[in-house]
Amino acid sequence: MQEDVLQEAEPDESTSLLADIRSGTTIDEFQVVGAPVERTSVLGREVTLLSAIMLNIGQITGSGIFAVPGVILNSVGSIGLLLLYWILTPIFAFAGLSLYSELASMFPNRSGAEVVYLEQAYPRPRFLVSTAFAVTAILTSFSASNSIVFAQYTLSAFDIPITPQSQTVTALAMVLVTIGFVAFSTKWSLRVVNFLTAFKVLSLVFIVASGMAVLLGLTRVENPYSNFRNPFEGTSWNPNALATAFIKSNHAFVGYNNAFNVLGEVRGKNPVKTVRKAGVISLFLVTVLFLFINIAYVAAVPREEIRNSGQLVAVLFFQRVFGTTGARIFPLLVAASCFGNITIGHTRVIREVARQGLLPYPGFFTSIKPFGTPLGPIALKGCLTILVIVAVPAKDAFNFVLDLASYPALVFNCAMAVGVWVLRRRRALAKIQPSVFQAKNTVVALYLTSCVLLLLLPWVPPEPGHADVSFWYATYCVAGLGLLGCCGLYYWLWIIVLPKYSGYEVVEEVQHHADGARNTRLVRRYKTAPAVEGEQ
Repeated sequence: MQEDVLQEAEPDESTSLLADIRSGTTIDEFQVVGAPVERTSVLGREVTLLSAIMLNIGQITGSGIFAVPGVILNSVGSIGLLLLYWILTPIFAFAGLSLYSELASMFPNRSGAEVVYLEQAYPRPRFLVSTAFAVTAILTSFSASNSIVFAQYTLSAFDIPITPQSQTVTALAMVLVTIGFVAFSTKWSLRVVNFLTAFKVLSLVFIVASGMAVLLGLTRVENPYSNFRNPFEGTSWNPNALATAFIKSNHAFVGYNNAFNVLGEVRGKNPVKTVRKAGVISLFLVTVLFLFINIAYVAAVPREEIRNSGQLVAVLFFQRVFGTTGARIFPLLVAASCFGNITIGHTRVIREVARQGLLPYPGFFTSIKPFGTPLGPIALKGCLTILVIVAVPAKDAFNFVLDLASYPALVFNCAMAVGVWVLRRRRALAKIQPSVFQAKNTVVALYLTSCVLLLLLPWVPPEPGHADVSFWYATYCVAGLGLLGCCGLYYWLWIIVLPKYSGYEVVEEVQHHADGARNTRLVRRYKTAPAVEGEQ
């Protein structure tokens, strides 16, 4: 039986928005361009409300809450501002959740979240935004930060010296094991996520309870309120410090939208309502837990020790509260939290990129053979994670990897916020009713403003001793912009220069698979000679 059937996309499907509007489109899902919709989820419908909540919490409660408080305090200088960040950051996360809910309601049959929303909001110039997002999303799809923190806490628990070699080997072992889980079975990987996430939540509750015991004077910690006196003493108002701290605290909440990446696999009549509810529940829960965990850190560990702790503030907390034995045993809780951060959602983003035809061999990355999972995207994500762990110096690995992944993402977050207004207008022209989950304009503006500030403020030089890497502070900004510039150059050569001087145009064909998967395939159509097609 033939695996692939190619069918050229109709011009109106891929290039003519005006024709769609004139045709009186009234369907709920108004697509302008992009990958063909898979009306039946070939990956199954395994995601329930509980699974969606666990996917979010599992992604949020990775390395962030255990790794970034010390880095934040080193940037901002004061306990008061450190705690204030854990109150303000969730506000922007809830604003982002409103945007995702509205955008998901426009395309309820598509997984992949941002890759779909940007594809639909910016169809012109043809392939430009999609190509830029595809390249950056794939190249920054690594899970190196969680792997690095897992390695550090595991080695600390067993009293093994944290050297570049031991950190790298332990991190690589975690990557290989988690890849195996996700590649083998979606159902079983979701069950593993549910189990590990429940364990992580209990671990966080335990830390909060331990912090309350410290504040009540029930532990060996003396003067638990000393750090709370003069809380804003030593505050740095340097714009770079504020932006760096916001990037770190924002990283701790990354994952509140993880369930949107698997929207096409959610059970029930209203998947958007399910993932939206999951986002609200998970974000509210971790907001409360994260704030009280930071209060616990501040109560138990002297300020200067927190500031100089790097990614090991939780080790100091356990050591202060439970002694040497606690410093060896309880870091395993942190390591388990990082291990449980199995990134099912991001593999769906890569698969949607492939379904747009923007990856070489899109059929391979779209297929769900042999285990009913997106094996190609899983393998690609794993290889990139391994490459980053091996290539980046261990000393600066966590901070640089986190910053580098965040900067291009902020550019696309800005585009997505503007895209909400673009898509609203387009749907109004098509006489489609507004979404029942429509975000308020003030919420969209708040989210957009935060993203713009985070793009601009890191360019301001930090105060001496407050940079979070040992090399030039804005290296990650330049690297992020350089990556976007390379995307633009690649697009210019691929879509404009080569077709113009080689006498062909790039057209889209739909590729059907025996397993029910569908993707777009980009091929060359020559203008002055018999058609010769070759996959891009």
